[in-house]
Amino acid sequence: MHIKIHIPSQTLSLYSGDKLIDRYSISTAAHGAGERLNSGKTPRGAHVIRAKIGAGMPINTVFVGRRPTGEIYSRALAEKAPKRDWILTRILWLSGLEVGKNRLGECDTMRRYIYIHGCPDECPMGTPQSHGCIRMRHDDVIALFDRVERGTRVDILAEDERRT
Repeated sequence: MHIKIHIPSQTLSLYSGDKLIDRYSISTAAHGAGERLNSGKTPRGAHVIRAKIGAGMPINTVFVGRRPTGEIYSRALAEKAPKRDWILTRILWLSGLEVGKNRLGECDTMRRYIYIHGCPDECPMGTPQSHGCIRMRHDDVIALFDRVERGTRVDILAEDERRT
């Protein structure tokens, strides 16, 4: 299995070899593509899933610092914390593979805490709106989480790169 994230079309595609298994609508960074620390951008290039977090947790489980808080997301909870960046349901933590581009130094994807994760239902998909992560619907992130392993390759493609 491997994953291709295509920023221009806001899609995540799951492949087994050359065969497309599934394609999901996602939301990447509102600030576009980029690798710098604190940029709020989605990093490009070759990555792997370094950690899978949240197996078996209920839909809408709230995570802070990659740990479940014991909260279950609701609109009432959102109203109490309107500026919170909600990381829900499952986390696939990414690590860059390209030294100087998305690994080590001021461009390290893992140190930037870039995830593929669930988000509130009211967050639109197909539109860049995240703070750098790749957001997915709950059912989609659970399906993806259950199909991939730690070490699965994830290629994040920008405007000038082919989606296939």
